[in-house]
Amino acid sequence: MEIKEIDVEGLTTLSVIEKADKFNGWMYHTIAPFCKGRILEIGSGIGNISQFFLANNQEIVLSDLRDNYIDILGKKFPTSEAIKIDLVHPEFDLVYKDYLGAFDTVFALNVVEHIKDDVQAIANCKKLLTNNGNLIILVPAFQALYNNFDVELEHFRRYTAKTLKPLFVKNDLKILKTFSFNFIGIFGWYFSGNILKKKTIPEGQMGLFNRLVPLFKLADVLTFKKIGLSVICIATREK
Repeated sequence: MEIKEIDVEGLTTLSVIEKADKFNGWMYHTIAPFCKGRILEIGSGIGNISQFFLANNQEIVLSDLRDNYIDILGKKFPTSEAIKIDLVHPEFDLVYKDYLGAFDTVFALNVVEHIKDDVQAIANCKKLLTNNGNLIILVPAFQALYNNFDVELEHFRRYTAKTLKPLFVKNDLKILKTFSFNFIGIFGWYFSGNILKKKTIPEGQMGLFNRLVPLFKLADVLTFKKIGLSVICIATREK
């Protein structure tokens, strides 16, 4: 799949989600306990999650594949480092040699599903980690939910905990924890993408969702984080 120079649908979606402060905060607090030391965010987009790390004075380097997002990040967070990273660059080790083994935590939220060679993407994430560094990956769940949203956002696939696991095992990463995120989001995603045939997330729907985040967090607790719109895997580099 050819990468669009400017990701119109993605930017529209990120701009809608940007206003969902409670949802973004929920996602941040979900991964924050596993983030340590010097952090690299892969696929920062327009900084919806980045802002929480920076507000807490955590040492984080921002990154993205597209130049327009790098420009946005630079203007939004002028004191932070924002770099361009292609996780499957054919000369990854050479191009990013200054960053190999440089981070205690690497996280990529809603990134890997955009990459055809997802095994190589995880392999290169590992190269960026220090020994005992943590890798945090969040991806959309359940191929049965693949709809217009996925097409417009250029997703190759959706995952389950079972299909995500081999990406880590093949790269000799030790899985610490795997769990689901955002159970209630399944219904909104299906309704808007499959029933209404929307191509981007409706702003009104996201606004309502944002207001109800406290209830949705409770739903994740009640379902024991066994099912959700996304699946999260936390792993560590031991060698």
